[in-house]
Amino acid sequence: MFKKDGLRGFRFWFLAAALYNVVWGVAVIFFPGAIFEAVGIAAPNYPSLFQCIGMMVMVYALGYWYLAIDPIRFAPFVWIGLLGKTFGPLGFLMAAAQGELPWAFGWTIVLNDLIWWPAFWAFAWRYARQPISPSPEPPA
Repeated sequence: MFKKDGLRGFRFWFLAAALYNVVWGVAVIFFPGAIFEAVGIAAPNYPSLFQCIGMMVMVYALGYWYLAIDPIRFAPFVWIGLLGKTFGPLGFLMAAAQGELPWAFGWTIVLNDLIWWPAFWAFAWRYARQPISPSPEPPA
């Protein structure tokens, strides 16, 4: 599956991120209260809201899959991932600082966001800074 093009390490990380997001999304969809129970806080009154977050996380998996298959072609997708992996921790810090979430909930931020930063930022810095070239016109 992985071409010998010097991108093997990045392909591995993007594939791992895709698989992780699918697993995490499915777990949250089917067990929306499990994370809250694990950190000892009450689950939201509306589990469908947290299930919706699980569905959004699964959407990111598709982008990571494309990055794993063809990192150069889909290089700009890494910025979408990095936005989520940056705003998620910022939102958590705000919620925890205001007492809305316990600091123990932060382990989800470590697993969902922070562990992916080195590979995503390294790839973004190396490959995703080029301007996006226009697509060729489709044949008539």
